[in-house]
Amino acid sequence: MAEHSGMNRRHFLTVATSVTGTAGVIMAAVPFAMSFKPSARAQALGAPVQIDIGKLESGAMVRVMWRGKPVWVLRRSPEMLQTMKDSKAKLADPDSEVVEQQPDYARNATRSIKPEILVILGVCTHLGCAPIERFEVAPADLGPDWVGGFYCPCHGSKFDLSGRVYAGVPAPTNMEVPPYRFLSEDLILIGDDAGVSA
Repeated sequence: MAEHSGMNRRHFLTVATSVTGTAGVIMAAVPFAMSFKPSARAQALGAPVQIDIGKLESGAMVRVMWRGKPVWVLRRSPEMLQTMKDSKAKLADPDSEVVEQQPDYARNATRSIKPEILVILGVCTHLGCAPIERFEVAPADLGPDWVGGFYCPCHGSKFDLSGRVYAGVPAPTNMEVPPYRFLSEDLILIGDDAGVSA
C-alpha cells in the first residue's frame, strides 16, 4: 500500500512539475513574442487615416497627418476646375508622366478619383518644404498669370490646383498623390486604395 501511494505521489509530482514548467515557459515566451509586434505609435504612423469631408465647403481645404506627412484634401469649386484648364500650358508635367507621383487612378487631368476632390501630400518636391495655398487669382506678388494653386515660400516653386508643377521653378516634379479611396460619399481613407481601379 505504501508502495502504491509512493507511485501516485511520484506521478503527481511529475505532472505538477511538467505543468508548472510549461506554464513558466509560456509566461516567459509571451513578452518575447510581443516584442516583435510594432508599438501602438508605430502602427499609428503607418495606419490608414479616415477623413470626413461631409462638411467641407467648396473651395475649402482640410489637413491631416499620415505617416508623418501632411495630407491636404481640397474640395475644388467649379471655378477652380475651370482655371486648372487655363494653367495647363505653363506646367512642366501636365499629364503626370512621372508614374511615382500618383496611383494609376489619379493619372488624369484632375489627378483625382472625383474631379472636385483633390487628395495630395502637402510637401514641395524640391526640398520638402510645405507650400501654402494661394487660391486667389492674379495676386500682386504672384503676377497677373497666376490662376490659383499652391506656392512654396522656401524657393518659389509653384503648383496648380492639382499639384502639378509649373515649368521653370526649382521643384522637379508634381506633388505626390497618396493612395486613397472613398468609403462613402463623405468619407475618405488615406493610405489604402484596395479595390480602386484606374
